[in-house]
Amino acid sequence: MMKEFKCHSGLVVPLDRVNVDTDAIIPKQFMKRIERTGYGEFLFHDWRYDQSGNLNDQFVLNFPQYQGASILLARHNFGCGSSREHAPWALEGYGIRVIIAPTFAEIFYTNCLKNGILPIVISTKEVNQLFKMIFNNEGMRLHVDLPNQIIRDGEQLSLQFQIEDEQKQRLLTGVDDIQITLQREGEITTFEEKRLPWLNPRKLGDGSLASFLS
Repeated sequence: MMKEFKCHSGLVVPLDRVNVDTDAIIPKQFMKRIERTGYGEFLFHDWRYDQSGNLNDQFVLNFPQYQGASILLARHNFGCGSSREHAPWALEGYGIRVIIAPTFAEIFYTNCLKNGILPIVISTKEVNQLFKMIFNNEGMRLHVDLPNQIIRDGEQLSLQFQIEDEQKQRLLTGVDDIQITLQREGEITTFEEKRLPWLNPRKLGDGSLASFLS
């Protein structure tokens, strides 16, 4: 079941790179798993670790002041590249609940919403403002209020963001595509019995055309 999202407060980690693609978020060699869990340890693998498998102390996610971050601040075109849903799985597995950027790749944006991650689009000017604030205040936390669509820092910052109402309601209730389909299970069953009788052999009678059409 998808985690519902209403309000979230968390530490912000700044990823100051444009065009971060899904192969960087979760490299292809880790996509052989048959589960959708356990990808968090491989998030940004080729950036987080050196060739010997040791932590790269030059990569921002490894900085001590950003350990436990759950809000990712990014640049333009975040999540570009392939459409792999493993990318939001890795982010969610690591603990990221919110990603803030001026633009996202469209499929990645949709995949985040389907997996309980809130991707927030704000202006480049506002993103620059946040980067500046974080670089001047390492350990900065933000509060994200989805019902009111506001980002706050608890002091002076207050940024409004937009999200489609249907997407917002899905996050607020924690309902994914499968659960939405199951909510109409009765209607689907009725349709199958009336229009698709071959899906239920007991409805086929003696197998004749007349029985089939009746």
